[in-house]
Amino acid sequence: MRIAVLSDIHGNRTAFEAVLADLREVSPDLILHGGDLAHGGSAPAEIVDCIRDLGRQGVVGNTDEMLVMPESLEEFASEMPHLQRLFSVIREMADVTREALGEERLAWLGALPRSQILTPMALVHACPESLWRAPALEAGDEELESVYGVLGQPVAVYAHIHRSYIRKLARVTIVNTGSVSLSYDGDPRAAYLLLNDFNPEIRRVEYDVNREIQALVGCGLPHADWIGKTLQNGRFQMP
Repeated sequence: MRIAVLSDIHGNRTAFEAVLADLREVSPDLILHGGDLAHGGSAPAEIVDCIRDLGRQGVVGNTDEMLVMPESLEEFASEMPHLQRLFSVIREMADVTREALGEERLAWLGALPRSQILTPMALVHACPESLWRAPALEAGDEELESVYGVLGQPVAVYAHIHRSYIRKLARVTIVNTGSVSLSYDGDPRAAYLLLNDFNPEIRRVEYDVNREIQALVGCGLPHADWIGKTLQNGRFQMP
């Protein structure tokens, strides 16, 4: 069985369409999403509608939760007063994204589950206990086994950190999907996970980053220049 997992689309229609074209060639049996569908791109409503129309199963991400429950961002932000400039920018963007989505799409996002179990695989956005915190790429084996071993599956898949990797441990294989949009690993291409009989492969898909930046500038999203720089550089930077 071949399963594709797309995560962290962040409203980036250009990257999403390129990944869909790649998926048509790969032709997996099942496509899942790992959350963070709408916030931070030029086409939040279009992405949500497409995922729904295609009937894709998936999980809720932290920015999905933030759009539905703004207090979740405030709770997270309260723990990091030194990043208030960043959180202020995110709030402004979220307000515009909520308006673009409307109540019905927001309700759909809010109803997404926190995990998907398809034995022998488990999928979460960040970790089983939190949508906002997840082990980094540099995390040790012991930490990864402690966090994801509780899922009780031989393969544990998560997203959130925008840096893909595959780590085969003694009792569980940990896989990060990477991100369709806003890559943080220095490679601006879209990334997604393909599981071939539960053997993981990270696929990278080139797309027209400049086209998406032009769409960002034209859509009225605040701080589009910040998002554009991240898309071009493939690395996180402060606004």
